[in-house]
Amino acid sequence: MSALLDVKAVSVSFGGVKALSNVSFHVEEGEFLSLIGPNGAGKTTMLRAITGVVASQCTDIRLGDKTINNIPTHRRIQLGLALTHQIVRPFRSMTPLDNVALAVGHRRVRRILRAMFSVDRTLERHRAVELLELVGIEMHAHEPISQLPLGVLKRLEVARALALKPRLLLLDEPLAGLNHVEAGRLADTILRINRNGLTIVMIEHNLGEVLRVSRRLVVLDNGRKIADGLPSDVMRIPEVRAAYVGKEELNAAS
Repeated sequence: MSALLDVKAVSVSFGGVKALSNVSFHVEEGEFLSLIGPNGAGKTTMLRAITGVVASQCTDIRLGDKTINNIPTHRRIQLGLALTHQIVRPFRSMTPLDNVALAVGHRRVRRILRAMFSVDRTLERHRAVELLELVGIEMHAHEPISQLPLGVLKRLEVARALALKPRLLLLDEPLAGLNHVEAGRLADTILRINRNGLTIVMIEHNLGEVLRVSRRLVVLDNGRKIADGLPSDVMRIPEVRAAYVGKEELNAAS
């Protein structure tokens, strides 16, 4: 394996408050890495720095052999990044099939003339059906978005991201708001997508599922990286345990 994503010395400040401080890590080709930590640790800020949504200082971010920290978000997406959001926002006037088909055809709509004279959407809709099947919601393809439960919408968000043909899929709390059964099933789906060859970085608070499906963990706390390694090793580190349960509780348990 070789590093698909290499993040070096990322720092982000908001109004003088350090959200990230000199954070570095890498992601190997084909890896499933989870970025974890307590609330406010800087996890989502890190994903936004990688995608260019927030500006970072003293940064070197590489995707494959290209430095991306000085290029805009849309160019990073074109180079192979895709990001799902914790709060899903599909086009509610469209069906799930049309939502995914639009994402599949994103290269057409980038150019106005090409979009105007390309009226046949057969290929896009066929691929959209395949992606809906991949995430397990093909039976909802033609239903109104307003009638779909959160579990289906979360899977739709993944399908829309996959429609961009990413090299690296960034997932921001895909299991948030789901019950135990739904969370486990979606985690299995994400794991299957990774095993099919797609590199994944996931933020998730559901530690049970994180430890079950992740190959490696990077742990943030107060904007700093405090651990990086195999899940079983990382969760034995006292500083990691303290970040989750609190130093007083950890001392009492000891």
